[in-house]
Amino acid sequence: MKLRENHTAVVARNETWTGASATEPYEAGWASEAVLFLRALADAEVPGAGATVRVQISPDGMRWLDEGTSFALPLERDGTGCARVRHFGNWLRLAAELPAGQRVKVLATFHLK
Repeated sequence: MKLRENHTAVVARNETWTGASATEPYEAGWASEAVLFLRALADAEVPGAGATVRVQISPDGMRWLDEGTSFALPLERDGTGCARVRHFGNWLRLAAELPAGQRVKVLATFHLK
């Protein structure tokens, strides 16, 4: 029996998200599944109604499409959101549109198998 290959990639560390924000693109064509985590490292400035974080896919790492999976942007310190995806092709990222004036510092990791 062969152990499955797995990898954890940090794609955003101590980044402050405002307005239209996204993680670095990550090339993961070798993987058949991914769990994407986004954690707030501090309470959001201007809390309240938050954004929706969207999983995005791309054929080339430059042009992005919403994959269809989403979750609420965590706004409290250590709040964590996640998404599980399969059949994503080669490139992945997380993206969100934060309301005007809202800021949150994030850590994003992709866990791939």
